[in-house]
Amino acid sequence: MGRLLSIDYGKKRTGIAVSDPLQIIANGLTTVKTSGVFDFLNEYLQKENVSCIVVGLPTQMDNEPSENMKRVEPFVNRLRKLYPQIPVEYWDERFSSKMAAQTMRDAGLKKKDRQNKELVDEISAVIILQGYMESRRMKNDLMIY
Repeated sequence: MGRLLSIDYGKKRTGIAVSDPLQIIANGLTTVKTSGVFDFLNEYLQKENVSCIVVGLPTQMDNEPSENMKRVEPFVNRLRKLYPQIPVEYWDERFSSKMAAQTMRDAGLKKKDRQNKELVDEISAVIILQGYMESRRMKNDLMIY
């Protein structure tokens, strides 16, 4: 079983998180400049077995795509072209940045540390991956009964 990798794709920065090989726990990996995300992914995917890439789906409250979707969709298309052997799935990223900020407050980070946008993006990627993994676990639990 390979790792799951999640991406919080942004205009300037992209947060990345991964699961452990057993796909139990999501951990922040890094934040990279969006312009260098494919260089990072090429290097990472050569070293690690990734069984699925989960990309945050930018959606507004009314379920309409947000403005960032015009950047995310071409990114996902390129991912699928470059790595056809790895499934790429979307996962709703609504509130992930707000949840990341709350997580940082709950962890007791100082205001200056909470303003670190790279850390917010990385934690957002973790939240996206956790939501995806929890949903899969719930579906599997329902199938058992």
